[in-house]
Amino acid sequence: MSLKDADSAVCQTKVAYNLHVYPQLSTESAPYCKVTATKDTTSSDVIKDVINILNLDVSKSYVLVEVKETGGEEWVLDTNDSPVHRVLLWPRRAQDEHPQKDGYYFLLQERNTDGTIKYAQMQLLSKETDSRRLVERGFLPWQQEDFDDLCNIPNLTEKTLLENLKCRFLKHKIYTYAGSILIAINPFKFLPIYNPKYVKLYENHQLGKLEPHIFAIADVAYHTMLKKHVNQCIVISGESGSGKTQSTNFLIHCLTALSQKGYASGVERTILGAGPVLEVK
Repeated sequence: MSLKDADSAVCQTKVAYNLHVYPQLSTESAPYCKVTATKDTTSSDVIKDVINILNLDVSKSYVLVEVKETGGEEWVLDTNDSPVHRVLLWPRRAQDEHPQKDGYYFLLQERNTDGTIKYAQMQLLSKETDSRRLVERGFLPWQQEDFDDLCNIPNLTEKTLLENLKCRFLKHKIYTYAGSILIAINPFKFLPIYNPKYVKLYENHQLGKLEPHIFAIADVAYHTMLKKHVNQCIVISGESGSGKTQSTNFLIHCLTALSQKGYASGVERTILGAGPVLEVK
């Protein structure tokens, strides 16, 4: 990058934008507040400016909510999020001036001590019946529950990831997705989830539509091979004793069942018998 380009990049970050923030509080307040911000300005900085301009109670906790298309998506911004970066993703007409009637703007709302949002207009909640969706958008605090895909955990940290896996394990749910990756926790006991009924259940289903299962991985690989006529590979990795060999057996069982359409065959026994010889120690 040349010095000229560097100077240009610095100037871009210093460009000021006018953000229209509409307080939606339980107390009477101004219809909206205009705050000047740059790309480096965080939502925490914007909230502080609004508090100062409107002379709000500093002892209360506030959050900044991004509204995209009124009645559509609304997201609570993290304290370190850049509101200007969000604005630059809006339609061009809404970037310079974004009145509330155009559907793209910011709300200022109070946060309760339990982490939930204090709504001044409760009809916003009535539009959304899926509590998990509210959690993902930041309107409700994340309570310990099991997410079958780790990518859906709202606040993804090492702690929440492990807690989610533990919560599922205690419910005998040993499989969890991380996108297209399947995480398996060895239960050190047999679970009745590997019979032909489960092979049929996961047959020709899109990954993630059903509860995570190793048969889902086998089925996707098998049908992708048939549709695209390209070899498929399933990588099994883990610590010693984690259940790699048993997972391989389940995969082979499912793949042979799919290929043989349920008819008995010696292929499965042959492959399984060769497993110990082929394993890399």
